[in-house]
Amino acid sequence: MTTFKIDDYLKGVQTVAISGHIRPDGDCIGSCMGMYHYLKKAYPALRVDVFLEDVPDCFSYIKDIDKVNTTYETDVEVYDLFICLDSVKDRIGKAEAIFDKARHTVNIDHHVSNTGTGEVNYIVPGASSACELVYRVIDRALMDETIAVPIYTGMVTDTGVFKYSSTSKETMEIAGDLMTYGFDFPQLIDSVFFEKTFVQQRLMGEALTNAVLYFDDQCIASFLPAERITALHAAFSDLEGIASQMKLTKGVHCSLFVYGLPDGDNKISLRSDGCVDVSKIAQTIPGGGGHARAAGCNIKGSYEDVLKVMLPLIEAQLKK
Repeated sequence: MTTFKIDDYLKGVQTVAISGHIRPDGDCIGSCMGMYHYLKKAYPALRVDVFLEDVPDCFSYIKDIDKVNTTYETDVEVYDLFICLDSVKDRIGKAEAIFDKARHTVNIDHHVSNTGTGEVNYIVPGASSACELVYRVIDRALMDETIAVPIYTGMVTDTGVFKYSSTSKETMEIAGDLMTYGFDFPQLIDSVFFEKTFVQQRLMGEALTNAVLYFDDQCIASFLPAERITALHAAFSDLEGIASQMKLTKGVHCSLFVYGLPDGDNKISLRSDGCVDVSKIAQTIPGGGGHARAAGCNIKGSYEDVLKVMLPLIEAQLKK
């Protein structure tokens, strides 16, 4: 167990900013809100602000989720401490300006591509999720349902309901402890992992319809243009889970899901069953990274341009 404790960095601190990566997922949101509720309970006089882009409706059950600052406007000129979770500081969007001005910074993350971008860094690539790390660094004597719910949320989403290879004995022990705090964990799992809106189902259907197999059916790739996403009035968070579902195709070792962004970029999501280290592939693109079985990056150009870059890298690993 770690000797790193967040309380060690709160002496004399009066204001704390918390943020995670752009297009926040369950682990990003869960780690930020778990840390928020812990700090509010442990230090009632502390000013704590969470800065994230729009939060998907499926996380509305997390207490005080409506207090997340999505405008990035604040009356605090310089925060005493900035806690960057589940990300490098370069991927926290508008919050990076707040990070750069903060008196002190802490970076807590589990992505292997993160070498540490804070004044103090707690980076554990083997951990299942940033939420697992939040659980490790707080004083668990203060744990309650309000803190447990967001932490469990992030662990569920980033482990694929505890089936990904990053799920360890410690991960399951932590999840087991969190379950003792009385929340409806089966309903939580359904809400964040399995339930889909009609729009999400349509996006999933179109992505699978457009999919093409490569390399003796060992790789599957698909694309959704930005205009199609806009036409369905979908949020980019509605695309979560498509790459993972594609990867479940029988015989497929690696999935490549690409969708267009309004600025002309393409968001690439890579998933693998372990035969391909998609983190190494994503890291060949500036700003890309992730885990061996789940990674991502952005590439400008057409879908054909993306395929020209990505497919040879996937093929080279499959040949090994």
